[in-house]
Amino acid sequence: MPSSEVETQLLGGTANRGLVVRVADTVRRPLRASSQATHALLEHLERVGFEGAPRFLGVDSQGREVLSYLPGETVTAPYPSWSMTDAALDSVAVLLREYHQAVADFRPAGLEWAEPVPADYVTGLISHNDPNLDNLVFRDGIAVALIDFDLAGPGSSLWDVATAVRLWAPLRPDADIHDVRRGRSLARLRRFADTYGLTEPDRRRLVDAAADNHVWCMDYVRRGAETGHPWFHQRWTTGEADLTDRTNTWFKQSATALQQALLD
Repeated sequence: MPSSEVETQLLGGTANRGLVVRVADTVRRPLRASSQATHALLEHLERVGFEGAPRFLGVDSQGREVLSYLPGETVTAPYPSWSMTDAALDSVAVLLREYHQAVADFRPAGLEWAEPVPADYVTGLISHNDPNLDNLVFRDGIAVALIDFDLAGPGSSLWDVATAVRLWAPLRPDADIHDVRRGRSLARLRRFADTYGLTEPDRRRLVDAAADNHVWCMDYVRRGAETGHPWFHQRWTTGEADLTDRTNTWFKQSATALQQALLD
């Protein structure tokens, strides 16, 4: 095999763990039912000059989508110290806002998307829907690109902000935060909303949106586990179910404090 065709396995997300490889300056990933929609989105982002997403380059001889490889670092446990800084958090908010600006005039029709979000959070914008820590590429501690658009689909900027801040603040019981972010969730929640420039109406809905996003995301994981997906099953049966219940309770008990952190 020519050196340019050597495949190096990449971590991939939970859904496609072990199935994503790098070949030279490209990434090869399995096709999905929603791949046509995802490719249309990536082609739009390329047309408008948005640099913070991979380029769709076609389908290879093995039937895998081919994307451009974006050099940099993603955030996986154990989290490096630079990824937990306020500067890193700010850069995620800025990148997400830039993505929303780039996708604002994308109006696809007749495409099949992966996982519908709750109707209350659908405005016509195609949101990323999964800006998890390992779905952003960083360079020198600054977020420069979003990757893994598998869950992208009709949503809203509010839904994306709720997803991102839930994971990056993070919004969960302090006892379940095992890094330097413990005790700083409220401050990081406010900082993310401020840096993104969240509108006043969306700021008032953000806490409910984050709680609803947690339910939506964990239901997706649970269904994956129940249908036999090995990595979802492992995740759900090794503590995720209990953490989900604790976090749902925490959102209810902390709603007032979270809202005050955003509005005071």
